[in-house]
Amino acid sequence: MPKRCLFAFLALAFAAVAQDEPPAPPAESAPAAAPPAARTTEAPATRPYENVITSEAKTKKGVFLVHQLRDRLYYEIPKSEFGKDFLWVATLAKTTLGAGYGGTAVSNRVIRWERRDRRVLLRSVSYEMVADEKEPISRAVRAANNDTILMSFNIEAVSQEDAPVIEVTRLFTTEVTEFSARRVLGARGFDASRSFIERVAAFPENIDVEATQTYSVPPDAAAAPAPAPTSPAAGRMRQNSGTVVMHHSMVRLPGKPMMPRLADDRLGYFSIHQYDYGIGEHRAVERQYIVRWRLEKKDPHAAVSEPVKPIVYYIDPATPAKWVPYIKKGIEAWQPAFEEAGFRRAILAKDAPSAQEDPDWSPEDARYSVIRWLPSTTKNAMGPNVHDPRSGEILDADIQIYHNVLELQRDWYFTQAGPLDPRAAKLPLPDELMGELLAFVVTHEVGHTLGLPHNFKASSLYPVEKLRDPAWLKSMGHTPTIMDYCRFNYVVQPEDKVPPELLIPRIGPYDKLSILWGYKPIPSATKPDDEKAVLGEWLKVQETTPWLRFSTANANGSDPGENTEATGDADAVQATTLGTKNLRRVMDMLLTAVPKKDENYDELGAVYAAALGQWNRELNHVAVIVGGFDSQEKVGGQAGVIFTPVPRERQRAAVKFLNGAVFATPQWAVRTEVLRRVEPTGGLSRVLTLQRSVLATLLNPARLTRLQEQEALDGPRTYKPAEFLADLRDGLFGELSSAAPRISPYRRNLQRAYLDMLDERLNPRTGSAATDDTKALFRGELRSIDALAAARTSTAGDRITRLHLREMRDRIAKILDPKVSRPAAAAAVAVEVPSVASEEDDCWPDLAKDYLPQGRAPRD
Repeated sequence: MPKRCLFAFLALAFAAVAQDEPPAPPAESAPAAAPPAARTTEAPATRPYENVITSEAKTKKGVFLVHQLRDRLYYEIPKSEFGKDFLWVATLAKTTLGAGYGGTAVSNRVIRWERRDRRVLLRSVSYEMVADEKEPISRAVRAANNDTILMSFNIEAVSQEDAPVIEVTRLFTTEVTEFSARRVLGARGFDASRSFIERVAAFPENIDVEATQTYSVPPDAAAAPAPAPTSPAAGRMRQNSGTVVMHHSMVRLPGKPMMPRLADDRLGYFSIHQYDYGIGEHRAVERQYIVRWRLEKKDPHAAVSEPVKPIVYYIDPATPAKWVPYIKKGIEAWQPAFEEAGFRRAILAKDAPSAQEDPDWSPEDARYSVIRWLPSTTKNAMGPNVHDPRSGEILDADIQIYHNVLELQRDWYFTQAGPLDPRAAKLPLPDELMGELLAFVVTHEVGHTLGLPHNFKASSLYPVEKLRDPAWLKSMGHTPTIMDYCRFNYVVQPEDKVPPELLIPRIGPYDKLSILWGYKPIPSATKPDDEKAVLGEWLKVQETTPWLRFSTANANGSDPGENTEATGDADAVQATTLGTKNLRRVMDMLLTAVPKKDENYDELGAVYAAALGQWNRELNHVAVIVGGFDSQEKVGGQAGVIFTPVPRERQRAAVKFLNGAVFATPQWAVRTEVLRRVEPTGGLSRVLTLQRSVLATLLNPARLTRLQEQEALDGPRTYKPAEFLADLRDGLFGELSSAAPRISPYRRNLQRAYLDMLDERLNPRTGSAATDDTKALFRGELRSIDALAAARTSTAGDRITRLHLREMRDRIAKILDPKVSRPAAAAAVAVEVPSVASEEDDCWPDLAKDYLPQGRAPRD
């Protein structure tokens, strides 16, 4: 099953960060950071125990005995713990300004301790290749997957119980590549002289160590690029040096791994991947197991029982007090879904203990899942998890809420639902409403930490007319899942009289099916394959209930039902028509709702930009219909194909809508009374940005390839590429059907932008040119436009139109002339707005960024 989004991406990528791409080896360090002197091949003889662990040592008892002797740290490892699997989780507890936030994941990996003569080895263990130990091929798997030695330690002493004592100080005060924060910080050096151990805590299942570490970007290395940050939350240190506090949790993995559950592409879960060479097939079988918490019933015979160990999320003590009840509400919103899976009170929210209640409690402790509140202007939230790579069992999940996600929710709610909720008639929104919006964010993020990726198909599976029906919304919501990028119900109209509380997404029927499918016990099963038949039966409901379906694995952006930021994209033309009506109302509200007395107009400009960004997304939901395929994930034995071309009539209607809605200048969106308050210019450029975005989506090479494919395979019933480009030409150059055309500044900009895009496709400054029929089609379009312009140049209704038409003809001649020299750099061409999601999408993208006013100039 493919992975799906930045959250989606983060939930898995954070959990595998060091395993997939370890930091580069240290490039250079300060002299003080030089590694310890090389050790001799022969380890020194051990010393008497009391000479190593003296009476001055401070000892803590946990999974190991931990001894602190001034600035040195020793582990006393019981014989029983050698050869066992531990999960090592490295996290930034405190960071330097500009480089990530507290709670940022750095790495995690499975490790084992191994005793070898007079040394103890720390090994990194991989479970990417597996085989049944009873099978002969398991020898080959072991030979191809030897465990890496991360560090070697001399045995300093041995206890009476034959437990070796090793000094591990350098594990935390020197740079160990596999646990390094170098990439997260964008650093190049490490200074051991400015690094030391801060705190150690030992527990029955884990040992936690916090260490101050200092990284640097030496001035003489400034010309060389620093490593790229590995996390979207990360940045780069703002000084030549940065000191951070690293939290290391070494957690003993369960002695008996949880029985994994096989993944199924028809329903979404993050998954682990293993190549199993022990299965008797003629190829290496990739096994995918879902990522989930281990839930076991206290009463296995009860239909609904409390779990032996519930899923508990602690609230960061740094969270503003007024938001804590809403965060708890967002967490426990998942309880009804777990009840349908057979678990009562399976997921709980708790306050973090105070220092007096538990002095060793730490939000970085890998035993605790924490909702972290981060002081950041980033408008985002993330829900990564840490899981057992042997089974997919989630062990820890720390959700990060960036403070300014509140501003993003405010802007979205105002622009999508402002005309529908009296509480949103004026900014700022009341705390009660903001709390509900925050709860929505938390519920979505908790879903990721339960193992659920995004399901972008969901918002297209309800009939659009139902989204205006209060009875339907009360029972079903306006999207089947909170795991879609479906925000607030902008399809509703004021006359529908929908209660405002029904405008916000909540747990839906797909979420309940997902939790049931992933977590409900199947008592008769003793191995994963035993569950397949039952799991398949549970998914048969998708055949008769479309809104229980999941995104199609190999759609690759072709399905217009898998839009991001969409409501009602079962019919994107109708939904965007209704959404536009609400955006017109929002524009009418701006001057009464946004500006505050005695404050500047920065916020007015930001909210105006948010409204334009919202409309941009809605328009692109229509654009992706062209060249689209309706899809449904299926497996062998199910009738019908997975991909079906969108009917010709629907594709052509989408182009007709865009020709009228955005390519015919949308004067309603040009608010002079707003623009003149935020900057002297910008109206023309904002309209062109909208239009170029939609044009770029329509002219996306993959879209034209799909149109050609549809024509070749499905024949005359399809929307042919030539027909599509002719319809687009009619919309972009419609004035030329008039005997005496007058072309406005907005339309002149648009027409030039279209020619620029065709030029870039035919004569790219970088990359490859359009190929196959596309090149011929674009050249044919340019000749058709040239003929239209030639026929109207002398009869144009005004001088500027006449000059524009002449200039267009000159441009076309240059585009078609292969002898014309071109600049090395590509001309500025709009980039397609990703309406259909990709794995790299941000969970809470800022839709307004392309429409913001230019920054306010500092005053002298």
